[in-house]
Amino acid sequence: MAELVGAFAVSHTPVMLNFPEAVEAADRDAIYGRFREIGARVRECRPDALIVVSDDHLHNFFLDNFPAFCIGAGDRYAAPAEHWLKARRHELRGDADLGAHLLGEALQAGFDPSFSMQLTLDHGVLTPLLLAGIADDVAVVPLLINCVQPPMPTMQRCLEWGRLVRSAIHTYDAGKRVALLATGGISHDVATPRMGFVNEAFDREFLRLLAAHDDHSLVKFCTDHVDEAGNGAEEIRNWLLVHGAAGGASFVPSYYKPVQSWYTGIALGCWQLGGVA
Repeated sequence: MAELVGAFAVSHTPVMLNFPEAVEAADRDAIYGRFREIGARVRECRPDALIVVSDDHLHNFFLDNFPAFCIGAGDRYAAPAEHWLKARRHELRGDADLGAHLLGEALQAGFDPSFSMQLTLDHGVLTPLLLAGIADDVAVVPLLINCVQPPMPTMQRCLEWGRLVRSAIHTYDAGKRVALLATGGISHDVATPRMGFVNEAFDREFLRLLAAHDDHSLVKFCTDHVDEAGNGAEEIRNWLLVHGAAGGASFVPSYYKPVQSWYTGIALGCWQLGGVA
């Protein structure tokens, strides 16, 4: 049986790489420092693979073919998909065996994901890995959720997917070590008149509920209020999946601040697996 050795969550936004000078130096240094701390924690876990739960920003998928969930099952992934992202070209190492295992377990459990061995990963995956300093250190398995184009999977379904991922890890090869990283959100708007507005009240309540051991209230809040936090806030689905995989472990936020100049509520945190944060 494989071991789940770490579960983490961070916001992502391309402007953290493209416009670092848009925010005060103290805020920028604090945020970058928290990302490096997450990277150090991931390295301490010594994972054989890192399942990165993110979303595709209309690079691999479009309206002619947009799966609710897609599992990456490749050995390598090119990144970034965006020519405008201020990041050098990467070839991220994959773990095709774990991706295939997740796919098989999902199908056996009544879930119906898409899969791909040829994803080109965008800022949602690459930016957090670069800021954490682990882009070249870990094998990744992308698990992409449609957080962009309605109809999207329900918040409850994302939580259920997390429970499936936890079960699939436990049935994977003995001795393997697997960690999880959710990336996205929290409140922000993209390409709307509200771009730059951050709903701090929503963000803080979301983070509080993640730590409250009340999944019913968490899912209800996300379902009822996500539209108040901007179209980019739909990415909280990524956090819910990892929350479900954490199996009731306590969530501990390590940073939160509404950063209007980066258009996003920036948050980072981890789940206390085995009682250890």
